Amino acid sequence: MSETLPTVLDIEASGFGRGSYPIEVGIARADGSCCAFLVQPLDEWTHWDPKAELLHGISRDRLIQEGYPVRQVARWLNDELRELGKAYSDSWGYDNTWLSLLFHHAGMLPHFRLEALRILLTEEQQALWSDTKEAMIAEQGIHRHRAGEDARLLQLTYQHTRRLVEP
Repeated sequence: MSETLPTVLDIEASGFGRGSYPIEVGIARADGSCCAFLVQPLDEWTHWDPKAELLHGISRDRLIQEGYPVRQVARWLNDELRELGKAYSDSWGYDNTWLSLLFHHAGMLPHFRLEALRILLTEEQQALWSDTKEAMIAEQGIHRHRAGEDARLLQLTYQHTRRLVEP
């Protein structure tokens, strides 16, 4: 029997806190495939944290050159997630705020909701989460702090912790 994986959404941002905005949105689909889009910053999105750039490695210039318009990213998310109705995030507080900002500036409503990934986890899975996640990074050679790969990492960690706790 093949297991159904949760669809996971991850967002990289210009920094944390006031004025920060989404710069990359990625999802890992239930079949394990993942996809991500860079977001073209709006003119009023001026916040930029060099420490955040060190983590994700995406320059503001690259976003301006290669990013997709906010409305296009919002439309893509709705197309991807409308049928499912929800996706999961490990940083719900941040990701939900950035998602709301994206849809607000796109002049659209999300046709799905974002939920905290931890609501799917048993206590046993939560206890194993951190070590399992580190093992997945090493084993899969995952490039951290890119939205698509981080979403897939969370999905793999979920899958492996579930296997570890199942009788």
